[in-house]
Amino acid sequence: MLLTGAQIIVETLIEQGVTDVFGYPGGQVLNIYDALYERSDRINHILTAHEQGAAHAADGYFRGTGKTGVCIATSGPGATNLVTGIATAMLDSVSMVAITGNVPCDLIGKDSFQEVDITGVTLPITKHNYFVNKIEDLADTIREAFQIARSGRPGPVLIDVPKDVQTAKYEFTSKPILPLFEADKAKEEDIKKAIELINAAKKPYIYVGGGVIGTGIYDEVVKFAEKIDAVIGSSFMGISGIPSDCERYLGMQGMHGHFASSSAQNNADLLLGIGVRFSDRATGNKAKYCRGAKIIQIDIDFAEINKNINVDVGIIGDVADAFGKIASGVNEAKHPQWMAFVDELKAKEKEIEEKAESKLPEDFLTPKKAFDIINSVVDDDTIFATDVGQHQMWAAQYARINKVRKFVSSGGLGTMGFGMGAAMGAATGSKNKTVLITGDGSFGMNLNELATAVSYNIPITIVLMNNGVLGMVRQWQTLFFGKHYSNTTLGRKTDFMKLADAFGLKGLRASTPDEFKAAFEEAYNTDAPVLVECLIDKDEFVLPMLPPGGSMDDIITEKGI
Repeated sequence: MLLTGAQIIVETLIEQGVTDVFGYPGGQVLNIYDALYERSDRINHILTAHEQGAAHAADGYFRGTGKTGVCIATSGPGATNLVTGIATAMLDSVSMVAITGNVPCDLIGKDSFQEVDITGVTLPITKHNYFVNKIEDLADTIREAFQIARSGRPGPVLIDVPKDVQTAKYEFTSKPILPLFEADKAKEEDIKKAIELINAAKKPYIYVGGGVIGTGIYDEVVKFAEKIDAVIGSSFMGISGIPSDCERYLGMQGMHGHFASSSAQNNADLLLGIGVRFSDRATGNKAKYCRGAKIIQIDIDFAEINKNINVDVGIIGDVADAFGKIASGVNEAKHPQWMAFVDELKAKEKEIEEKAESKLPEDFLTPKKAFDIINSVVDDDTIFATDVGQHQMWAAQYARINKVRKFVSSGGLGTMGFGMGAAMGAATGSKNKTVLITGDGSFGMNLNELATAVSYNIPITIVLMNNGVLGMVRQWQTLFFGKHYSNTTLGRKTDFMKLADAFGLKGLRASTPDEFKAAFEEAYNTDAPVLVECLIDKDEFVLPMLPPGGSMDDIITEKGI
């Protein structure tokens, strides 16, 4: 059928199985929005308050569902407002397709009104991007974009479409979805070396990253841990890959990881990293990282092997295939001394937490008490989304997450302002209750999206941990900068209850555990967005903490201030 370029864009999105898109209209995408209007029976468009919110929503949509997220923006400032969201997606391997409009082809390069070379701007932060200057290439370009975004290590792809390509007409024929690119298989000699090292290990530790979630091998990892009598820890991006209730799962390790998880990794003699990139926040001092361990790394991206940590065996290729061969090839084993040592670490971790809580009055609302209450109320289908800061790390430490893709947070880029958009995207795609954990610093960057959540009645329970400061930066200033609190004490006069009322949602405030329990239960059981302001102390720390560039020798487990 003969369609305009704008209609081809929408029909191809439908062909690719897209049911929800996020965006903001403008001059150079008006034709696309007209086509969306015509096909509103097939595609649900959510109008965000800002293009960055649309990008984060598309990101959260993927993290919460595993389906490629889509966002749309006009040229110039509309396109550049997507950049932070695209970079966030790139750093965390998020499958996203961003569609931008641009000025007509004959005006390209002439500094036309709202013209920006968005493909040039986003080249370093996309898996691939396209400038489509011929309508005959449009449909196949979109199809290829989805194929690239989904294949291998996922990532964002941008498609820039000039106005005249949107208005031109061309014959459109629907086609089947392109298959994913087939990943290379790991070398058998590397598989054999890995099996030999695992069989020789006495203190095995399995370290899972986002690749375990993406490949869907989480159940197999737990069975493998039981087979070789290993414990499991995760990177920040690996959270939700292993159920919190799994006895062998010690939680996140690294700078703000669980004491038992980081300590066990530090004492292991064999570290098997699966779909994890050994980032600086996870390793600390690289010279002291896992000094006594043989390290095996499995990753689909060859660039990640030996990039941050030199490994004994680097396995490049299809992660699920490589792991499956290793799991079937290793011997069953029992390591009672290792398990007994890990039990001691768990007991020590519990002791550290109880000691910290015991120093405070019973009616003092701490982050741990808040999460104990949250965990007692939510069900396992609930998605936790976060912004970035102390609250994010408390969520990583304390939120009980027993199903995959129930933790949505910016890891690699650490994007303050990520939370509202991501929570909306995850809730929209999954149809599950979503709890957003945010702080007053991050929330100030995205509270405009309250308008979106209310307008579309997206049932997000927003837990705003308000301490009146930029908590994580203040913590660093306390520990490493002589308590020079430069521009981290916000001192803002914002009344979040009045703000909630102005945006059209209920606002509840709590300063004690009992008040928080009542407020959170009411909010969570309301089929609409609700803001719960949780008042906490400005000097709360995220602990344990490895100092930047430090090691387990330098771990901080209690406030010494």
